[in-house]
Order: sequence, then C-alpha cells, then structure tokens
Amino acid sequence: MTIKDAIFSVLNDSGKPLGIKDIYLRIIERQLYKFKSENPEHIVRTLLRRHSDNINFPSAQKSKYFTFLPDGTFWFKGKSTLITQKSKIFNKEQLPYNEIVELQKKYNSAFKKEMLQQLGAIEPSDFEEFCRQLLIAYGFKNMKVTQKSRDGGIDGYGELKIGIATMQVAFECKRWITTVGRPKISQFRGDIQGKYQQGIFFTTSKFSSDAKSASLQVGAVPIILIDGNGIVDLMMDKEFGVEKIELPIYSNALDLILQKD
Repeated sequence: MTIKDAIFSVLNDSGKPLGIKDIYLRIIERQLYKFKSENPEHIVRTLLRRHSDNINFPSAQKSKYFTFLPDGTFWFKGKSTLITQKSKIFNKEQLPYNEIVELQKKYNSAFKKEMLQQLGAIEPSDFEEFCRQLLIAYGFKNMKVTQKSRDGGIDGYGELKIGIATMQVAFECKRWITTVGRPKISQFRGDIQGKYQQGIFFTTSKFSSDAKSASLQVGAVPIILIDGNGIVDLMMDKEFGVEKIELPIYSNALDLILQKD
C-alpha cells in the first residue's frame, strides 16, 4: 500500500474530513504504511498538500485527489456528502494560479521573441561584443574580440578556468535569420583546431540537425552551440541585459496552521 492508498483508506473509513495529524495517527494505528522517514507526519502533509485542488505552489502535482477545507481538514476532491455549505463555497472560489502560470509562459515566450528581434537588428560588431560580455558574465576570462583583418575565421577568444587548469576557447557569432548548417561548424572547427581546446558558436537563428551532430566528435575540438533561444535563456539566467521584476504570488498554507493536535 502506498502513502496515498493509506490516506484514502483512512478517509474512507472515517467517513468525514480529517486533519493531517489525525490521518497520520490512524495510518500508524492501523499499520497501513511503514514510514522510513525521520519525520513521517511531514511526508503525509506534503502528499496531501501537493495533491489538493485548492493548494497551489510550484512543486504541487497536476493530479488532484483531495480538497483542503476551511477548518484545516482534508477530504476527497469533489466528494461533498459531508462537506458543509461553507466549505462548498470555499471550494468554488478557486484562485487562478494555473492561469497565472500559463500567462507567465506566454509572456516569457513573447519576451524571448522581442529580445531576439532586437539582437537581430544590431550591428554584427555589436553582436560580437555582446557575446564577449555574455561569456564574461558566465566566468570566462580575458575575453577579446578579434580584429577583422586578423581574426583567422574567429570572432573572439579567451580563457575558461576549470579547477587548476585553464582552457583556451574561441567563439564565433552569426547574427543570422537562416539556419546554421554543418559546413559552418566544420569550418569553425578547422579554424581553431590545434589552437583552442573549445569553441563556442552563437547564432540568433537555429542550428540544423547535421550541425548539432557535428558539434561533438571524438578526437575533435568540441563546439558548443548556442542558438537564439539559448542566448536569451543565458541572459535571463544571469540577468544580463534584462531585469527581473519580482511579483510575489502567495499560496494557501493554512493547513500548516490549522492542523489538529
């Protein structure tokens, strides 16, 4: 029997909503489940909260089996035989948590497109400088943009310290709309082979499947591919060229207060 099965059994036999402590104690008394945790009551609480249809938080599960009631007890989702009228009203007044999450996804998607459009409109030399600074934000050292007459097929170079070792890296930047294919990756690798231990290829567009398969080959310099979406993801991760606005979203945690001793 799983913890969920044990909770189901306890609620079924009780015929009424119960608090977390009551549910936990009845599981122990009836020996429905053998806990291995140092805090087994917390395990019961976590499962109930994650699977309750009116308690929403980032780690909540999509599958909902229970409902958290105003008096601090839990009952089966949609099973209203013994639920008071007050509780029924409470359950109908669901906060739009899922709608907020979906809206955030839509906003982030539109935001990425807007950022890519702006990056695609800047001068190639400015995009090279942008990539140089982005790599610095990720811990690369001594990054430089090469002069056009001396670039040797690369747009910049620098160092990445890994432990006690230092790796020489080079990067290439393509402010493109069209897909980057395998020939460009092979050409870039040829330009840096024997001089650098790693290559990084930026593009505001995408990479073809052949380009992706050619990026890592046995015995050859590895080429890290970062497409348009990847660039914006890195920007958002390091808050590089973007600002994060904190919008506090509160989730129902009354069950942590209203549990019965």
